Amino acid sequence: MNPDRSRLVLASQSPRRRALLAQIGVAHAALPVDVDEAALPGEAPAEYVLRLALAKARAGRALRPDRVVLGADTAVAVDEAILGKPADRADALAMLARLSGREHRVLTAVALAGEREESRLSVSHVRFRAIAPDEAAAYWATGEPADKAGGYAVQGLGAVFVEQLHGSYSGVMGLPLYETAELLRRAGIDPLGVLERASEGPAA
Repeated sequence: MNPDRSRLVLASQSPRRRALLAQIGVAHAALPVDVDEAALPGEAPAEYVLRLALAKARAGRALRPDRVVLGADTAVAVDEAILGKPADRADALAMLARLSGREHRVLTAVALAGEREESRLSVSHVRFRAIAPDEAAAYWATGEPADKAGGYAVQGLGAVFVEQLHGSYSGVMGLPLYETAELLRRAGIDPLGVLERASEGPAA
């Protein structure tokens, strides 16, 4: 295993984010962190996810100061309203009704805390078809929406509602891989190994 790649800690237990990191070949350890995810009064969606991603990365770095720590946060925004994880069934159904037949934004911020701190923001635009109330209720009954921002998972059954998606599919899932790979490379962790090969010089 490349020792550079094994330096990374993901400040999350999200199986989706872990799978996305694995998709681009980045070995990592997962570390849960405790961060208050309540939005501040008047906080814009972009400011919210950037603040939380950095807070998670910093919290992980405080626990593992010997590692580079990656934090991420996702929010669904309708106009300037932030839709987080639904509190209960009624909240989830209200979210789906609000998203039905219109476009919303999915904002995912990723932050890296190591010798220095950096962050990136991914913004995607998603349009839902109209969702009937009985469909929303059936979707909630699957259990999938319970822990998802906006009350749906684009990589799961929630895909049946998505009419159009412009932006980053991985960002909507919870970890924008382009932005993540860019941050990792700047920290010396390169999924493709290009940095490692360049440091070794030309082959004999």
